Amino acid sequence: MLETPVRLLKLLSLLQMHRDWSGAELAYRLEVTTRTVRRDVERLRELGYPVLALRGTAGYRLGAGAALPPLLLDDEEAVAVTVGLRTAAGGSITGIEETSLRALAKLEQVLPSRLRHRVNTLHTATVRAGTAPGPRVAADTLMAIADACRRQERLRFDYTSLRGAATVRSVEPHRLVNFGRHWYLVAFDIDRADWRTFRVDRLVPRSPTGPRFTPRQPPHGDAVSYLAHQLSTRTWPCQAIVTLHEPAETVTDRVWPGMGVVEAVDEHSCLLHVGADTVSALVWMITSVDLDFTLVSGPPGLADAFRAQADRCLRAIRRPQTG
Repeated sequence: MLETPVRLLKLLSLLQMHRDWSGAELAYRLEVTTRTVRRDVERLRELGYPVLALRGTAGYRLGAGAALPPLLLDDEEAVAVTVGLRTAAGGSITGIEETSLRALAKLEQVLPSRLRHRVNTLHTATVRAGTAPGPRVAADTLMAIADACRRQERLRFDYTSLRGAATVRSVEPHRLVNFGRHWYLVAFDIDRADWRTFRVDRLVPRSPTGPRFTPRQPPHGDAVSYLAHQLSTRTWPCQAIVTLHEPAETVTDRVWPGMGVVEAVDEHSCLLHVGADTVSALVWMITSVDLDFTLVSGPPGLADAFRAQADRCLRAIRRPQTG
């Protein structure tokens, strides 16, 4: 049997797993009787931990208290939380940098030396690549949108388009999506009776939220797929469709999110919808998939750009080798 202080810590660790425990389950885990479990629960309550008794099940659950109780983390959890806080401190959400640093300082003060060494080793050996600054998003804005999604309540907000046009939108919010260096809201636009995506850094929520709604299923199956389709086909000045002569299930892994959308045709082929800023960028994206393809549609000059690329490759291998 564990000594009482050790057993109390073990009991608290089990309760912090945020599930319901029967007295018999806790007794088995702690190798004590259910009577001892009841006494230990009372000790935790005396220490300020809100351990709730579940009606009709002789069980227990750790409730939410006025103050956050000390957390019991194993080694891997402590390292994961520390790394996550450091990432958040340099992330794209404004208003949480200082809070993350305060929490990080408190956590690192109590980390055992062996874990502090592991975390510092990871930190000093890691550099960020591609850290071009993206638009910052207020934490309060994200929380307001997330809360409306959770409550399934209509959301009204002021929105500024890419061209600077200001509008007031009323939507049924579905999901927040973090894509690259941007946050997007996928929602059903009430006034336009259609699905839309909105850059969160360009919107300002209005309060209060509107009436509740029955959730709808977004096009293309889910919010991420819908956003990828929007980014790939509707927001680019140059768009193209090609037939890839491979089945869709073997092609999907070759197309990164935001590059294009794969549409199944049959067991031998699929369509790839792509978009880019320029015709030359389309040529690069399509050929980077490294599969046989047939051009279905595209902007003026795309076919000529493919021919020029082919001629350039042929000239490269026809040149006489020297040396």
